[in-house]
Amino acid sequence: MPNPSAPPDPKSRKLLAQEKAKEGEEHACKHIASLGYRIIKRNFRFGHVGEIDIVAYDGDELVFVEVKTRSDYSFGTPESSVTSSKQAQLKRVARSYYYVNALQDVVCRFDVIAVELINRKVEIRHHKNAFY
Repeated sequence: MPNPSAPPDPKSRKLLAQEKAKEGEEHACKHIASLGYRIIKRNFRFGHVGEIDIVAYDGDELVFVEVKTRSDYSFGTPESSVTSSKQAQLKRVARSYYYVNALQDVVCRFDVIAVELINRKVEIRHHKNAFY
């Protein structure tokens, strides 16, 4: 019988984190859809460069959305994890998206959506034009 006070094994922790991230992305998608965004791609990955959580259009503007989800503050707020190095990675993935889809003359921006799942409550903070 497993010890209930033992910490979860690393594989279980990773699975829980992936489930939490997926739940956060679902909330973020519902949020931006309610604002009239048209979601065209989720989890766009380009090789080892990285991944963008959501690609959508807000009117004629292409929006790359990074979603960060937290269930506690042990690692700070969700937004605080979008560091300058993470921003640089997202920009590289966005350039790859333009390349793969042969896009030209399409204006884009980067939004960050912070999702907090604390005490069965969902709080969403949407930062438009979060970085350049």
